[in-house]
Amino acid sequence: MTEPRHFSTHTPLTSLPMSIIESSCRIIYICRNPFDTFVSAWTYFNKIRPRFLALEEAFEMYCNGISSFGPWWSHMLGYWKESIARPNKVLFLKYEDLKEDVNFHVKSIAEFLGCPFTKEEESDGMIESIMKLCSFEKMKALEVNMYEKLDTVIDNKFFFRKAEIGDWVNYFSPSMIQKLSKIIEEKLSGSGLSFKMHS
Repeated sequence: MTEPRHFSTHTPLTSLPMSIIESSCRIIYICRNPFDTFVSAWTYFNKIRPRFLALEEAFEMYCNGISSFGPWWSHMLGYWKESIARPNKVLFLKYEDLKEDVNFHVKSIAEFLGCPFTKEEESDGMIESIMKLCSFEKMKALEVNMYEKLDTVIDNKFFFRKAEIGDWVNYFSPSMIQKLSKIIEEKLSGSGLSFKMHS
């Protein structure tokens, strides 16, 4: 592939190869509120493997840090701490913030990557064009995402659900809310990383 190249991964920071850690490449990490993260993952896995796990069973595993890529809190905190230690290497974004002010974050991503928009590009509507091109609605409607498969196994359409913030309220019982809230408080305590409760 010609450079600059773009890769996406769910790999935790601690599992990235040293060739990435020591290189001049930039890392953009996007996370979601842990409540929505759980619902999104659970519904996804139930689409690719029907009757994968009951909600309650999957929730217990999530709370115990059992997932394909390790505990969610370790995953988030790894990139969070690296973004503080090496802000020119890692840009840490929250999905909720991104949705709240897409224009601002498109500009900050461009600056982070070393290719800020010129005043002319901004006035010509380039940022808005990128926002439209990368929107959930546009990506979900692409033919490749409606009818194609990943590795001939998983329908691409399963990667697109609602793109809504706070949909977790339709799945969580009061006891689940209390339990996950306590875990978030314990695991993220003292890190400076926090999440708003959208509902």
